[in-house]
Amino acid sequence: MDQPTPPADSAEQSPGQVIGLFHGGVTVADLDRSVAFYCDVLGFVLAVRRDATEEYLRQMHRQPFTIVRMAFLAIPNSTSMIELIQYLGVETRRPAYQPSDPATGHLCFLVDDIHALDRRLRAIGCPARSDHPIQITAGPNKGGWAVYFADPDGYPLEFIQRVRG
Repeated sequence: MDQPTPPADSAEQSPGQVIGLFHGGVTVADLDRSVAFYCDVLGFVLAVRRDATEEYLRQMHRQPFTIVRMAFLAIPNSTSMIELIQYLGVETRRPAYQPSDPATGHLCFLVDDIHALDRRLRAIGCPARSDHPIQITAGPNKGGWAVYFADPDGYPLEFIQRVRG
């Protein structure tokens, strides 16, 4: 099976079209701990970090928080970023993060050596869904490898090593 091909650009697109991906966001319980994990363990680069109190954020999120601590992390070899967000002064709950639950997500990152990453994450006690990387036997990534781990808050992170060449 070939990978899906996006439609060709159209000069006649109507206003309001999605034109790219800026970032994916993950809400965390402890911003400092999560920044350390994503930067020190996974090699992301801290681009921006700030504590925000602006009213527009409360209006946009419809949350009565006192502070939103946020960090934007650059993904190496990519133009995309992830945003880590910690809300202070508002009630929070920990979700189950079961892959089959609606509205549960994950982030998927491409890696150059999934077995080395797998050993490194297991050595620091990072929880995984499987006992080892799993070879992909069908679909557009056939022949590659994949494994799911959880970040410090339990958020699912998928890592894929595609077939070289």
